[in-house]
Amino acid sequence: MWPNRQSDDSKPAVDQLGSLESELMQRIWTRGEISVRDLHSEVAGRLAYTTIMTTLDRLYKKGLLNRRKVGRAYYYAPKFTQEEYQGRLTQHFMGMVLHKGKPSNAVLSCFVDVVTEADQQVLDKLEQLVKAKRRALRQPE
Repeated sequence: MWPNRQSDDSKPAVDQLGSLESELMQRIWTRGEISVRDLHSEVAGRLAYTTIMTTLDRLYKKGLLNRRKVGRAYYYAPKFTQEEYQGRLTQHFMGMVLHKGKPSNAVLSCFVDVVTEADQQVLDKLEQLVKAKRRALRQPE
């Protein structure tokens, strides 16, 4: 498992989600807020109620969900959007890949190869972003 903490302790932990966690998070992102009972009824027959309850509790403890108690039940809601989660996860992985300021040429080369295979326009956009960042870094404040 990859390390799950970002350098900024004020942000929630960033984990690569397992397949069950991903499935449940997708449903929660779609629904907004949901109880364990309602989520269980959506996946009836495939997952035990306690499995869903445990998984949501784990996601809550990881800082990915908010929860509120209504009677005896908890209602869970995403702490941030799917896009925000993906952005944080990407930042986390890129930080790991670049080894805190020591980029690996092999990793960067592989990234450029993958981008090139996917879409030439993305490679052009990446080049524009690099040039803009270099200009910004050169300008005095």
